[in-house]
Amino acid sequence: MSDRYLCIHGHFYQPPREDPFTGETGVEIGAAPYRNWNERITAECYRPNARLRNFEQISFNVGPTLAAWLEIGDPDTYRRIIAADRWHQTVYGVGNALAQGYHHAILPLASERDRRTEVAWGIYDFTLRFGHGPHGFWLPEMAVDLPTLETLAHQGIRFTILSDEQVEGDLDRGAGPYWVRLPSGRRIAVFVRHRDLSNLISFDLGRLGTATDFARRHLPSLNGTGPRSPNRPYLVLIATDGETFGHHQMGGAGFLDWLVHREAEAAGWSVTTLARFLRDFPPDSEVTIIERTSWSCVHGLARWSTGCTCTPGDSSWKQPLRQALNRLAHALDEVYAQAMAGYGLDPWGLRNDYIRVILGRVRPHAWLQRHIPFALTRDDEDRLLTLLEAQRHRLAMFTSCAFFFEELTRVEPRYAIANAIRAIELTQEATGEDLGPAFRQDLEQSRSRRTGVTGADLFDAMVVARAANVPVNFRTAGLPRAFHPSP
Repeated sequence: MSDRYLCIHGHFYQPPREDPFTGETGVEIGAAPYRNWNERITAECYRPNARLRNFEQISFNVGPTLAAWLEIGDPDTYRRIIAADRWHQTVYGVGNALAQGYHHAILPLASERDRRTEVAWGIYDFTLRFGHGPHGFWLPEMAVDLPTLETLAHQGIRFTILSDEQVEGDLDRGAGPYWVRLPSGRRIAVFVRHRDLSNLISFDLGRLGTATDFARRHLPSLNGTGPRSPNRPYLVLIATDGETFGHHQMGGAGFLDWLVHREAEAAGWSVTTLARFLRDFPPDSEVTIIERTSWSCVHGLARWSTGCTCTPGDSSWKQPLRQALNRLAHALDEVYAQAMAGYGLDPWGLRNDYIRVILGRVRPHAWLQRHIPFALTRDDEDRLLTLLEAQRHRLAMFTSCAFFFEELTRVEPRYAIANAIRAIELTQEATGEDLGPAFRQDLEQSRSRRTGVTGADLFDAMVVARAANVPVNFRTAGLPRAFHPSP
């Protein structure tokens, strides 16, 4: 038995691309000759990796938004990915897929209630698709703090993945796993990725040569310094965006195929997956996390809150946008909670369970009736369901992509604002209360220095079109024509 193990983890994710007002995924010009980026990346990455059976040999997570699109947009690829986890479970006794936060929100920046919902929805989505509960959970952007780990542990998650710059302690077992002790007295296992090697594959795969070159030149240097034996082996974890393997890096799917099916073992390394390794070699030492850190911002979480130099140019628009969304979320929650209290309902438990309706497992009215011990009028039921839909859009406002890039007028911040508008519309429909003016006033403080456009301009363009019953293109509404994408 080898005392050296290699695990590749792929974080397969696409941001939500459906129009919040129509639910449709439109044409994205930059993805040509495909209709949109989901189609293009599927052709370049997901489909070839699935057909090469790479998903059977790696650890992976597939974001709920991507899984939902694949299920309809490329059902063959979707079935192959699900089947890979089932194959792994049949052969090894555990699956190799991980769950993920439902909207890819930065969990340490979320309220405790929102963290619970994001994790609960992610777990339910995973369980519905893969047919079993998850052992592991991918933290969006690897953003971590102790309250987030407490939420995972409370909901039955056994392990997550961090990067080596996010932990303190003796990493003599390489990727681990290691225990992290939590304030509640619980503990959760963490695997620690090899940052430098992961980034080399992510951003410079061409310089590495073939999988054979990589296995022979780089793996021999990763033997570690701690004591090892077949009962206490050394694990190297390479964790990166799954899109590296075919979309970001041409030829990446073939590289991964050769590495996990042939070359790693030829170089003396056993290929494994995280849940399997955790079962066979549980932690026997601890590390501590460096709180409020992530894998894609050297400033901690500033990329998604105040703005920082991780994105080029001016990012001063980020903080006022997040503040505007936070204040709107608080106002929406107050209206929602007050309405639910009038019926003696637990608003947050109800919201957590609403994922069953979103994913079409139950009919909305029948589901609501099971939660209410007395009869309601149809109008009252419609009102409560409308408020729950408002909460769905309110949670979608905080997808991490809205703050990842450098420019307010990109499609990702627009998606956040469009979801905010939809949540406002639904809340007004249900209660008569209009939260739009206060939100618009807050958005005035968020300005793009490149275009001069403010968040309020984007808000106005969408709201005016909605009021006039004109179809809204949330991707370009409010943007000066000079900045529209070229055909």
